[in-house]
Formats: sequence, structure tokens, C-alpha cells
Amino acid sequence: MQKLNRMHHIRLIFIALMSAFILLLSGALLPTAGQTQIDTFEQVWETVNDHFFDPNFNGVNWKDIRKKYKSQAKQAQSQSELAPIINQMLSELQTSHTHFYIPDDPKYYQLAGVFLPRSSKLQQKLRPFLADDKPQYSGIGIFTQQQNGNIFISGILDGSPASNVDLRVGDRILSVGGQPFHPIRSFADQVDQPVKILIQRTPTVDSQIEVTVKPKLFDGITMFLDAMDASIQVIEQAGQKIGYVHIWSYAGDQFQEKLEEELFYGRLKNTDAFILDVRDGWGGASPEYLNIYNPRNIPLTGSSRNRPSSTWNSAWSKPVVLLVNEGSRSGKEILAYGFRKHGIGPVVGARTTGAVVAGTLFAMEDGSLLYVAVQDIYLDGDQRLEGVGVAPDIDVPFSVPYAQGTDPQKDRAIEAVLEVVGQSQ
Repeated sequence: MQKLNRMHHIRLIFIALMSAFILLLSGALLPTAGQTQIDTFEQVWETVNDHFFDPNFNGVNWKDIRKKYKSQAKQAQSQSELAPIINQMLSELQTSHTHFYIPDDPKYYQLAGVFLPRSSKLQQKLRPFLADDKPQYSGIGIFTQQQNGNIFISGILDGSPASNVDLRVGDRILSVGGQPFHPIRSFADQVDQPVKILIQRTPTVDSQIEVTVKPKLFDGITMFLDAMDASIQVIEQAGQKIGYVHIWSYAGDQFQEKLEEELFYGRLKNTDAFILDVRDGWGGASPEYLNIYNPRNIPLTGSSRNRPSSTWNSAWSKPVVLLVNEGSRSGKEILAYGFRKHGIGPVVGARTTGAVVAGTLFAMEDGSLLYVAVQDIYLDGDQRLEGVGVAPDIDVPFSVPYAQGTDPQKDRAIEAVLEVVGQSQ
């Protein structure tokens, strides 16, 4: 009996030792947080090395750049620590459409929303990282910019929770729920729950107010079409009806189709003039979208026995103004170039971004996203807008901090389109 007890005791010790050994072995085989980050770093470098449009990497020694940043990447213990290192490395290329995104950034979901519908490969790679296979995040629909360490609201999506409460462009965000503002973490898991935002409306401290807002779940695939629909206005001024629409993203034919539907058959059909606002957001517009402003297009009228005749227009022949700013990028800049070259209508606002190359999206093994410029773009054979942008016909400076919701660029666009209406009468 004593011998059996001793054998049982030895067996338990052996099992315990083997379990410890297996745990140690599995720990050695599993990648550490640091190893995961360095693997992502290497994958990013290789992807750029294989796909960046310029084989000379814009004059940068790409292999030396890898050595320069790898030691920093080895110290990163998380995606949030790695992202600024990778983006600093990518900035050496001095090229737009070249950036690294992680789920801590609303642009991660927005850009995924642009590319997922057109890429089954991307859908497959991101499936393990997206809830319900959708690029969704909780937010209130604001864009922000940082100046001197302060965070200001620079844009508010039409129809969003932020647009329905007393938040304005120019407000300085002091805190959200008593904590420092973060575009994702401040609203995570708080859909339809009241969240208190402390803002400061003017440079003086006594302008601080607390605003309560309920975040919603944004879908990167549909959010900008929803905002476009909500932005449509008919502004009545000086005896004229002025149509207005803000296209936050032009990345997909659905935005142009929506625009044409509203211009020719919908809410903007009977307006006397039109303001197309392409400030901020994402690009993607195709040059062929300019065709609707060609007065030589031929309207078609159809009639039948039991129905009144119907006319299908394919051109907008009334006055139009294009509204741009330093956030108008990519394909939107090509539209601005076309407006100016062909004299379609005045371009109002500020010089565009100068981000006119073609980019595509790659999913990394850890679910992060890499945007890479894969094609250079020239207009009219030799006109390159990358790094240059398009200057407006009418320049309207606009400073975001403490703007108190004013929009001098939109106001000037209204004046400009009324001037064109007056000239055409």
C-alpha cells in the first residue's frame, strides 16, 4: 500500500513537471507581442517594396529605411505603439495614399468601407477582425484636427449624432466622459448611451459647455452615402433657389448616381443653381463625372399612349460652383482641375491637398491595413497634381479653431453662384 502511494506521488510530480514543460514550450513557440509587431513591420516593408509605384522609391533608399526603423519597431509592444513608427517610415516616401491604419482610428473602418465591396480577397483576410463582417465603429460623426496640442472639431457629418446636438465646427474638445478625447475609445460600447462631452466654444474659459450626445454604429460602407443624402439642401436667397450637396466621399459610382438622381429627378431638380461641396473626407471621383456639366449632352423625351411624356436629362446646364479645401483629395482634385480647365463654374475655397496618385489597400496578418500608392497620375499628359493641388478661383481662408460653426467658404460659394446666375440672366 505504501509502495502504491509512493508510485502515485511520483506520477503526480511527473505530470506536474511535464505540464510545466509543455507550458514553457508553448510559451516559447507562441509569438510575443513584440514579435507580432516586428512581423507586421516586416510585412509592411515588403508590401511597399513590392507594390510602391516608383521603383526608385521617390529617391529614398528603401533598404536603408528598413534598417533605420527596425530597431524602433522591435521595441513596440502593441499596434498602437507600432503604428506611429511605421507611419514615420512611410512618410520618408513623401507620397500620398501611403499610410498604415489600425482599428484605433476611424479611418481604418472608413477606408475598409471603400475597398471591401470591390475585393473578395480583402473581405476574406479581414473577416476574423470585423464584427458581423462589417467595418463598423461607434462614434458621433465628427472629424477633428489638432493644433498646438488642442483638439478641435473640423467637420461634422450630416445626419450624424453630432449634427443633432449643440456641437459646432471650431469647438475645442476638452474631455469625453471626464477622460481625454479619443476618436474610437471615447465612444466604444456606448451606442445609444448618453455621453457627456466638455467643449470650449471660444478662446475664453467661460465659454465651456457640456453637451450630451448618443453615439451610433457607423458602417464604413454606407456612412458617407447616408451623410450625402442628409446634406442636401435648397437654399432660397435673393429670389433664387440654390441646390447644395456635400459629397464627403466620392469613392464609388453610387455617389455620382445619387447626385444625378437628385439633380435631374429629385430634390434639386427645380433649383436655379447648384453648389457641389467636395471638402474633406475621401476622394475617388472619376474624370467622367464632369460629363454631366457638358451642355452639349442631348436630353431624351419619351411618350406613350397612356402616360404623359417624360424627359431624361443627362446634363446640368444651370450655374454650378465647386467648393474645395485643403481636405479635398485625390479624384476630387481632378474634378477641381476639370472645373477650372473647362470653365464649368467657379472653384471656391482653399487649395486642395495635392494627393493625386492611385492607391490600393492591403490587409496585414494582424488585421491592420496598409494603404499604398501603386500608380502615378498625370492629367493632360504632363500635369502632375501630387504635392501641388489645385488653387481655387476664389480663395477663402478659413481657420477652424473657435469658428463657432460659421462657414465662410460656403457663404462665399452662395455669393459666387448668385453672381453667375445674375450674369446668365
